[in-house]
Amino acid sequence: MTADRAESTQTGNTRTGDTRIIWLSDLHFEEYGTVLGHDPRARLDVTISFINKDYGAADLCLISGDMVETATPANYRALATELDRPAIPWWPMTGNHDDRAMVPEHLGLPDGAMPGFAQYAIELPQARVLCLDSLNPGVASGLLCAERLDWLERALLANPDKATLVFLHHPPMALDLPMLDPDRLENGAALLDLLARFPAVRQLCFGHVHRPVSGHIGRIAFSSLRSALYQAPPPVPTWNWESFTPAAEAPDLGIITLHDDQTNIAFLPFCAVSLGVNGVPH
Repeated sequence: MTADRAESTQTGNTRTGDTRIIWLSDLHFEEYGTVLGHDPRARLDVTISFINKDYGAADLCLISGDMVETATPANYRALATELDRPAIPWWPMTGNHDDRAMVPEHLGLPDGAMPGFAQYAIELPQARVLCLDSLNPGVASGLLCAERLDWLERALLANPDKATLVFLHHPPMALDLPMLDPDRLENGAALLDLLARFPAVRQLCFGHVHRPVSGHIGRIAFSSLRSALYQAPPPVPTWNWESFTPAAEAPDLGIITLHDDQTNIAFLPFCAVSLGVNGVPH
């Protein structure tokens, strides 16, 4: 499975014209049961069907972490079986719900991934994509240790002039989301300081917050993505974890189109708000 995906990704890299990436985040997959009243199998099924129907010619799919809700071998094996269905190659990232050893064991990583971490580079004609492992085991917030930051610096130095997109699970900055900002990347300033040294870094993409937020920090644009499963409420009206219930918002996927001198990111809902919620069928 991993070898086939790697070959397909490389085949996509050599095509002419624009490159299209499908971006998903926060699947929170479970082999059985629901997560906060949402059926992760029903949501993933409709996600894959939507991609295969309308975006089967895309070059690859990137999933920015929280692959499963509970990190067990059974959940990862069941997820891997489901992810055999997409018509395009896909690659995972780690989130705070994931297990660093189980992700490569059951879901695979591209050739050349950083040993010991789910961190890797994908070279595309218009840009390269650097996917980071922000998992900080045992806590909801993220962290990039010195070893992972060193890997990133070496990757950036290897081709400092090529346009670069950076993906990770945890946002490295506050997003004006009072209940979610405390669980961002703990050393986000170190990441942003490193990226600021490389003008070719154009875009940051992350998940974790289950809300769509876009902006820029310095000259670097950033975007977060709704979860493929359930959404956090907006910050107004105010809420806390005792009153938390998922927002009645449809899930999105991101459509990233890389042109020679431009990157477009579109956000597209792919199913009804009610699908898979409290027993509502397809």
